[in-house]
Amino acid sequence: MTLGWLQIFRMGLVQMCLGAVVVLTTSTLNRLMVVELALPALLPGLLVGLHYGIQITRPNWGFLSDTSGNRTRWIVGGMAVLAAGGWLAALGVVWMEARFGAGLALSVVAYGLIGVGVGASGTSLLALLASACAPRRRAAAATITWLMMIAGIAITATTVGAFLDPYSPALLLRVVGVVALGAVVVTALAIAGIEASVDATPAPEARPMPFREGLAEIWAEPEARNFTIFVFLSMTAYFMQELILEPYAGLVFGMTPGQSTQLSGAQNGGVFLGMLTVGLAATGLRLGSLRHWVVAGCLGSAAALGVITMLGGAGVATTLFPAVVVLGFFNGMFAVAAIGAMMALAGQGRGAREGTRMGLWGAAQAIAAGFGGLVGAAAVDAMRQVMTLDAPAFGAVFAFEAGLFVLSALLALRVIDHGRDRGATLVAGE
Repeated sequence: MTLGWLQIFRMGLVQMCLGAVVVLTTSTLNRLMVVELALPALLPGLLVGLHYGIQITRPNWGFLSDTSGNRTRWIVGGMAVLAAGGWLAALGVVWMEARFGAGLALSVVAYGLIGVGVGASGTSLLALLASACAPRRRAAAATITWLMMIAGIAITATTVGAFLDPYSPALLLRVVGVVALGAVVVTALAIAGIEASVDATPAPEARPMPFREGLAEIWAEPEARNFTIFVFLSMTAYFMQELILEPYAGLVFGMTPGQSTQLSGAQNGGVFLGMLTVGLAATGLRLGSLRHWVVAGCLGSAAALGVITMLGGAGVATTLFPAVVVLGFFNGMFAVAAIGAMMALAGQGRGAREGTRMGLWGAAQAIAAGFGGLVGAAAVDAMRQVMTLDAPAFGAVFAFEAGLFVLSALLALRVIDHGRDRGATLVAGE
C-alpha cells in the first residue's frame, strides 16, 4: 500500500513543524543577538553554521531508521530534540545579556541539538516518504511537503514577531516554548499510524550491519555516488547568492534595507511559484519528467543570473525585482524536482537503504548550504578588492554561480537518467 494524499499532507505537517522551529534561530534569535544585544553578526552566523555542520550526521540517522524497523520513533524523537534545542537557544540569548560566557556555551549546545534534531527527524521523514510514495505522486509529494515547510517558516516568523511586541526575555521563552511544544505535539499526531498503514519500513536486520560498512555499500553504487556529487554542486550554486543578493541590491542599485528585504520576499515568492508549477505540471497534467524539470530549473537559474548580472550596469532598481522573481521561480522548479528525483533514486541499489541514501544526500545539501554561502561572500569580497566598481565584482560571482548551474544541468542529464526505467521519472500514462 502506498501513501494517500491525506497521509502526504500529514507528513507535510511534520515538515511545517521543522521549518517553524528552525526559523526561530535564523530570524528571531538572530535579530535579538545583533540588535538588542549589539553582538557581531558573525556570532549568530557561526551558530547557524554549527547546526548545518552537525547535519553531516544525516547518513547515520538514515542508517538507523533503515535498520531499526521503525522510522516513526526517529521522526518524533528528532522533533523532540529539535524543540528542546530551539528553546535552549532562546534561553541562551536571555543568558547572554547578563552572563555572556554561560549564554554562549548554552547556545553552542542548543544549536548542536538543533542540528541533531533536524538530521534525525528530517532524514527519517524523507526516507519514509521515498519508500512509501507511488512514483506518479513523487513530484506532488515533494511540492506539498516543501510548500508546507515554507508556510511554516512564514507563519511562525510573522506570528512570533507579533506576539513578541513589546519584547521581554520572559515573553521570548514563553513564545518559543509554545512553538517548540506545539511542534512536537503536531508531529506526533500527524505521523501516528502512517508507517504501519503503508508497511514501508524494512524489518530489523538479523545481523545489524555496522554503519561504516553500510555507508560504504551505498557509496559504491554509481547512481548514489554521482547523485551525491550532483546535489553538492547544484546546492552550492543554489546558496551562493544567499548572502550577496541584498548587498548587491544596496551597493549597486541603491536600495534601502527595507527595499532589499522586500527583494528577498519577492525571490521567495518566485520559489513558491516554481515549486507549485512543478507539482501541478508533473503530477496533475503529467507534463515532462523530473529529469526535465531539474535541467530546466538549473538552466533557467543560470539564465536569470546572467540577466541580473547585466542589469548591474544600468543600476535601475525597478528592473531587478522581476529578474529576482524569475531567479526564484527557476530555483524553486529545480529544487522541488531534485527532491522528487531524490525520493525516486533512494529506492535504487541495495534494498532497505532509503534512509541511508537520503541521509547521504541530505548531508551533501547541508554542507553545500554553508559552503555555498561562504564561498559567495568571500568571492565578492575578493573581487571588490580587485575591481574598481561593485557591479562587475558581483557580476563575476553571479557568472560563476551560473556556470555551476549549467554544470549541474549537464550532470543531471546523466545521473537522473540512470533511474529512467525504474521509476525515477514521471511520464504520461504512469
